[in-house]
Amino acid sequence: MKTNDLPLPTLDDLPGHFIRRLQQIAVALFMDELKDWNLTPVQYAALNAAARMPDIEQGALARAIGFDTSTTGGVVDRLERQGLLVRNPSPQDRRVRLLSTTEAGRALLREIGPGVERVQQRILAPLPPEERPLFLRMLRTLVEANNELSRAPRGTPEGR
Repeated sequence: MKTNDLPLPTLDDLPGHFIRRLQQIAVALFMDELKDWNLTPVQYAALNAAARMPDIEQGALARAIGFDTSTTGGVVDRLERQGLLVRNPSPQDRRVRLLSTTEAGRALLREIGPGVERVQQRILAPLPPEERPLFLRMLRTLVEANNELSRAPRGTPEGR
């Protein structure tokens, strides 16, 4: 059977293809907008979550941002080396390390906040303003309904 005889859908008929492309575009926009800060979207997610949930355990941070613990460990190492995050021993269990942002990390989040907002606006700019909330609700519905199928399901920091 020749390849052109196969009953294949075009990529334009596959939602997964567009979701992957939009992710590529979102990362490119983030890197363009925040190029002066040398911060990746994953590093931003980890720093943001640690700022919102001080003294969070690393596994809980991974669940909160929807990344596996191995990826999160490398991200935390880099943020710590940059002086943006600290690991402190847990008062309850000295083997457990709790993550918190440093003042430099919080200052960076304040400084890049407008750029992060511009990225979101640039992503959504092609949609009419009245359709943007619907688009976000639909994305949230798809992600939440399929969350457990991910290699790193997003969950609450407590593991629920």
